[in-house]
This record gives sequence, structure tokens and C-alpha cells, in this order.
Amino acid sequence: MAGNEHILIVGAGLCGTLLALRLAQRGYQISLFEKRPDLRTTDISAGRSINLAISDRGFRALRLVGLEKSVKTVVIPMRARLIHFMDESTRYSPYSGRSSEFINSVSRGGLNGVLLDEVEQYENVDLRFNSSCTSVDIKTNTAKFKSSDGNGIEVNADVIIGADGAGSAVRKSIFEQSLRYRFDFSQHWLTHGYKELSFPPDNSGNHRIEKEVLHIWPRGEYMMIALPNMDGSFTVTCFFPFKGPSGFDELTNPENVRAYFTKEFPDAIPHLIDLETEFFSNPTGLLGTIKCYPHQVEGKILLLGDAAHAIVPFYGQGMNAAFEDVVVLDKILEAHNGNWESTLL
Repeated sequence: MAGNEHILIVGAGLCGTLLALRLAQRGYQISLFEKRPDLRTTDISAGRSINLAISDRGFRALRLVGLEKSVKTVVIPMRARLIHFMDESTRYSPYSGRSSEFINSVSRGGLNGVLLDEVEQYENVDLRFNSSCTSVDIKTNTAKFKSSDGNGIEVNADVIIGADGAGSAVRKSIFEQSLRYRFDFSQHWLTHGYKELSFPPDNSGNHRIEKEVLHIWPRGEYMMIALPNMDGSFTVTCFFPFKGPSGFDELTNPENVRAYFTKEFPDAIPHLIDLETEFFSNPTGLLGTIKCYPHQVEGKILLLGDAAHAIVPFYGQGMNAAFEDVVVLDKILEAHNGNWESTLL
């Protein structure tokens, strides 16, 4: 059973908000701090959404907090991959021989918004935005934050959980004290990056191409994918190397961008309505993997989700793995009757 423990969760993204919701349901006092503004009132995507593919692993976690049904109303089933070849032919490749098994396209911001709306219903949750974690003192279990107005705040908690993504400030603090806690950390950047484009809806507001599939344009060392959105658009993500003839570094002007996409993705060109504008307006993101061990320190600080094990998006399992972290933690906490030290050690 939950006691009066104060749990500080750093990061109100998908993993942190889901965790806050579940722990609030268990009766803990929760502080949930996020460095960004509230995504429900501020557009903070900046071309970096990478639409998510939620699988049964993810829905199992949503089922745990009672949100599976509501989230299923805002997803689009992707029952197969549709492979696009350079000669403009395609191949339909189902994810499973069972019609009930498939993945689903969901908006990162939309899903995060659903979780934030739900967690705000709990009086035992203190949710704060625009609060960047600057450091964590493991000895005192105190985290320091700096707000957007420049003011600082210190928060002491019984347990501190870093769910603050691949650039985790909590993990950085543990690493800076790694000799004491024998903490191992590795970060591996790929030679490829990503950039988001879009297919807008057609003039009737419908999807321009087949809706219930994950579209893939494989080209050997690089590829493009497109996931459907509820508004009739597709989020298109290009995974290109930085260097070489097919690299971002070579695509430097509208003419060679148009020529490149026309050659490599001919059947996509009619749908890339704002190709040049989006290509040069949207940022080029980095891709990498992060590993660390252990994921907990002293039985009072824990890393979850991308803060503990960031993975490249090609597998479509980053969010699902983070959600599964919450499910596993919940099971262990239940097995230890809410004893955090036993749970984490």
C-alpha cells in the first residue's frame, strides 16, 4: 500500500506523465516537473514529432491506468507495411497473419495531452511546466530547478525518478557522481539524421494515399516513411545520412532537393506539396542510442524510458518500451507492498 511518500518525477513527456498518473492512482504525493511549456497550449513540435506507432505493449500500460479505450479513439490502425519501390510499384506486407494484430499511428502531442488532462484530475499531483532540472544531489535526494523566469527552486523527495528523455538531466547528475555509484553510460550517434515533411489532406480533407498502413520507401542506406494522422494528413520522416550524395549536407538548395526527391521517391512527389519550404524550415534531428547501468541509485533515484535506454525510432518501440517500464515498475511495487527501497534495490 502507498504511504505518504513524496515522489518527484522529472519530465512530463509520455513516460513521466503515465508514471505520474499511475502513482497518483496508488495514492502517492507526486511532483511532476517539465522543462518545456504546456504542449496543450503552446506549439512546441518544431518539426520533431516523429509520429508514434503504439503496439499492444503500449496499450497494456494505458489499460493499467484506465485510458486504453479513450486513446483507441484517436489512433489510426496500420495493419501492414506498404513498401514503395523506385519504379512506383508497391508491396503490401501485413504485420501478422491474425487480423487483430497490428500497430497504430498516434500523435505524440495528442497522446501526451490525453495523459496530462487525466493526471491533472488528481489533487495529489503538483504539475509544473517551464521548470528545467539543473542537478540532482543524490546524498540529500534533492533536485534543483530553474524556471523560465530565472527563479530557482529546490525540491526534496523520498524518491526521484528521471523520465526526462535522452538528454536526461537526472542521468547526467548520476554520471557526474558515477565513481561513487559505479554507474556505466554509453551514447552512440548514428551517421544518419532525420527530417520531417508532410502530405497534407486532399481538397476534400481525406488522406491522399492508403490510410491504414505504414508507408515505407526503402532505398538501401536511407529511407522515407509516412504515418497517417487523424486530420487526413501524413507525417513524413526522412532518414538520410549526413554526408554523401544522398546526405543532408549535399541537399543545400531547392533545386537539388526537388531533383533528388523526384528521382528517389517519384510516387511521393505529387503529395509533397510544400517540399522545399518544409525541407529548409524544419530542423534536421540526430539519431542515437543510449545505454546505462544500473537504472537506479541507492534505492531512491530511478531512470525510466529514454533517460535509461533511448533507442533509434526505426524499431517503433521507444514509447512502447517506456510504457512497459511503468507496467513493470508497478508490478514490482505491488509485489513489495509499496516499499520503494525494496522495489528499487
